[in-house]
Amino acid sequence: MSPLVRECVRKMSAYTPGEQPSDLRAVKLNTNENPYPPSPAVMRALREIGPDMLRRYPDPDCKRLCARIAVLHRCRPEQVFIGNGSDEILALCSRAFVEDGGRIAYFDPSYSLYPVLARIRNVKELALKLGPDFVPPDTPRAAGAGLFFMTNPNAPTGILYPRARVAAFCRRFKGVVVIDEAYVDFARESCMGLALKLKNAIVLRTLSKSYSLAGLRVGYAVGPRPLIAALNKIKDSYNVDRISQVLAEAAIGDQAWMRANARRIAATRGRLARSLAGLGFLVCPSQANFLFVKPSAMKAEAIYRQLRARDILVRYFARPLTRDFLRISIGTDEQAGRLVKAIASIQGKKT
Repeated sequence: MSPLVRECVRKMSAYTPGEQPSDLRAVKLNTNENPYPPSPAVMRALREIGPDMLRRYPDPDCKRLCARIAVLHRCRPEQVFIGNGSDEILALCSRAFVEDGGRIAYFDPSYSLYPVLARIRNVKELALKLGPDFVPPDTPRAAGAGLFFMTNPNAPTGILYPRARVAAFCRRFKGVVVIDEAYVDFARESCMGLALKLKNAIVLRTLSKSYSLAGLRVGYAVGPRPLIAALNKIKDSYNVDRISQVLAEAAIGDQAWMRANARRIAATRGRLARSLAGLGFLVCPSQANFLFVKPSAMKAEAIYRQLRARDILVRYFARPLTRDFLRISIGTDEQAGRLVKAIASIQGKKT
């Protein structure tokens, strides 16, 4: 790479997103997308978009969308920030809340974008290793970090950290805690209340998973006004386009549709977990729209590759802490059935 590029960028490895196959016939269970369509209200709003909406700049403050989200979470619009996906908000947090020479902390394994953000900022990383059960210690040590990224439910494990333990951690931690709740609509509880009570907690949400809008790229943060104001201060002028704002507002407005789909996915999750356990897999207790599973009869990588040869995509992370596991997104019941039959065939078992 050119010496004109910053040294930290030359040395770092980029974030690797999940594969997006061109063959739409593939059973795609690798990127935690929702297998069901978004609310009909979203499609109605899309049909109403006209040329004038496209030729003009969008509202830089996303005022209507902020107001809608504020009503949903019973807070003030000034406590809401809208981002170009929650990934943009994570990047902005790394710029707003970590001094040069500071440190970003996170659990390991967790969302693999976190170390990338630290390396882009050229600050120190503190990866707190989870135990064999992927549960953090009662008192995680993150001294010296100005920012802590916590995915809850965690990725790639799907394990939910109890709200009381998250609250206790936030009260001990001296910096900003970003609670990334990308999968929380599939879980039994949320930490949103912490963002409305504590001075150092921000909760992130995305419309990519439960709202079936991964192709739209809209996320939001809720938190104390001073922290939200800091994000607004450093964001791009028009970071969320007009179409995204309109469609996101329609999606947020139809909670019944989203909740019904989330329940449907959770039911499939339970059935798939039981089927895989019956095939000898260790299944982590997931509260997300995916399962993190460890096969016993074969290596995880071998199953991953043989599934791929059958046009069934799941996610495999080759790092030491995760290389024995597969992450499987929850699709439809039909897709889950195809997956189970394929794994049984690979392992030489009958379903």
